[in-house]
Amino acid sequence: MSYALSRPSSTRRGGLLGIVVGAHIGVILIVMAAKTVAPQIMEMPLIVDLIQPAQEKPPEAKPLPVVKPQPVQTRPTPQKPVPVIEATQSTQPAPAAPVATPPDVKPAPPAPPAPEPMVQARFDADYLKNPAPPYPPLSRRMGEEGKVVLRVSVSPQGMAESVEIKTSSGSQRLDEAAQKTVRVWKFIPAKRGDIAVQSFVLVPIIFKLEQ
Repeated sequence: MSYALSRPSSTRRGGLLGIVVGAHIGVILIVMAAKTVAPQIMEMPLIVDLIQPAQEKPPEAKPLPVVKPQPVQTRPTPQKPVPVIEATQSTQPAPAAPVATPPDVKPAPPAPPAPEPMVQARFDADYLKNPAPPYPPLSRRMGEEGKVVLRVSVSPQGMAESVEIKTSSGSQRLDEAAQKTVRVWKFIPAKRGDIAVQSFVLVPIIFKLEQ
């Protein structure tokens, strides 16, 4: 069994061609319509409204409950018993107040007597017969001269206990000659009133060559 294909007629071919052409034209129109519609879209401005938040009301202070003070119960303080003083009348007279006796005033002790003046010791009395110191021969030949001052401690008995050189003559030989001689001198001791006391006296001795 065989099948044979029959060619379409010219009428069908014309109808199909018209459909195809119409379809293309419709597509082109749709595209053109889309291009013309797109530019007509206007940009709308964006408007933003700031919505302020609702202000919160501060919380209302609630009144504190009032506490009524309770009355304080005070206890009555017990009264201390007051001592009762009984006044009695006495027929005996009140003792007299003692009279203060003045203290015994002792007389002031007598002032000590003023010290009696002191009389210094002496060595120049004629009756003492104190010899002059000898002139050393070597000092005489060398022409040595000078003055020596001796400090003498005189005992109450009038003796020279110590003889010291207070001022030198400048020559050791002259100083020793004067010191050796005065050691054997006798003195009038110093006196305080009628009592002889120990004291010091200065004895000057001059060595001078005769012209």
